[in-house]
Amino acid sequence: QVQLVESGGGLVQPGGSLRLSCAASGSTFTINAMGWYRQAPGKQRELVTTITTGGTTNYADSVKGRFTISRDNAKNTVYLQMNSLKPEDTAVYYCYSNRRMSWGLQAYWGQGTQVTVSS
Repeated sequence: QVQLVESGGGLVQPGGSLRLSCAASGSTFTINAMGWYRQAPGKQRELVTTITTGGTTNYADSVKGRFTISRDNAKNTVYLQMNSLKPEDTAVYYCYSNRRMSWGLQAYWGQGTQVTVSS
């Protein structure tokens, strides 16, 4: 099992910044990629960004140039630096990881942390 615990959410004004953290515990030596998804009220969960163990990153078009994902493999922790936040970034942000299994990849999710961007 892998447990993911997010922190760093909160209320911020448009144009502001937040940094989210996600710490993984459990069977962490088999973790492959980590990342972040988000879900706004009334919307489906969407991919925000992912990062591989080797550092390859991917971003949703809506956050490119504003969000930066990074990870500390030794600490099994992933970070999301969010700059120039917009009201449309308001959502519950979920940490994600997948773990290598003999048959493929097992997905794990954090409990979510609320990010609210409002004046």
